[in-house]
Amino acid sequence: MGDEKSPIAMGSRERERDRELLIPVANTGSDESSSSKPSPSSSSLQQTGRETLYKVVRSWASKKFMTGCVILFPIIITFYVTWWFIHFVDSFFSPIYAQLGIDIFGLGFVTSITFIFLIGVFMSSWLGTSVLSLGEWFIKRMPFVRHIYSASKQISAAISPDQNTQAFKEVAIIRHPRIGEYAFGFITSCVVLQNYSGEEELCAVYVPTNHLYIGDIFLVNSRDIIRPNLSVREGIEIVVSGGMSMPQILSALDSRIMPVERSRPDRSQH
Repeated sequence: MGDEKSPIAMGSRERERDRELLIPVANTGSDESSSSKPSPSSSSLQQTGRETLYKVVRSWASKKFMTGCVILFPIIITFYVTWWFIHFVDSFFSPIYAQLGIDIFGLGFVTSITFIFLIGVFMSSWLGTSVLSLGEWFIKRMPFVRHIYSASKQISAAISPDQNTQAFKEVAIIRHPRIGEYAFGFITSCVVLQNYSGEEELCAVYVPTNHLYIGDIFLVNSRDIIRPNLSVREGIEIVVSGGMSMPQILSALDSRIMPVERSRPDRSQH
């Protein structure tokens, strides 16, 4: 009997020993698995850190990209307009050189610039003025062409270095459309208004509304006109640039630079 019980007892002791050996192993495995898995708080912190880093990098990249666009935009526009202008002027005489078998880029451009310069020299002479007057006489008798020529001539006369009677005389700032607001324009002429209260000097102020070729005309008392320290060319640059070339400080000149006596019409001609 003792021999029969001894194997059973030994088997039971071995199973208990196996259970004791298995329990620590199971516990150790659960501890390692629990330590390998990140806690919810640590994973959320890592995700928040990635999102913050992504936003910082994206903001930095977008700012640098916009900075590059701002720097390159005027350079590209200037290069493109200059290149287009060279090709446009070059196309005036380049077909003539192409017929002669001469293919040199820029030769037509140089020829065009030289031709324009010679036209300016010729038109400054008495003979050139006579030829121009004769040509204008024919153009002004054409029904539709004369209006286009008159408008384009007035614009070209405004920026002409020869300040004739049709050119912009001065840059002007007037109070328009209401008190506290000002409009930027050009004085084109002056007139004396005779009414029951006496004579009043009025200046025709051209206020551009679309670059230079469309605008409004206002008759303003000469005493109400502010004349800034700007030349006509500077005023044209301000209008064409949409006010971006406006200086930070404007100082008014003496309003007596255009007295009534100088702007009175010559009645002897009438």
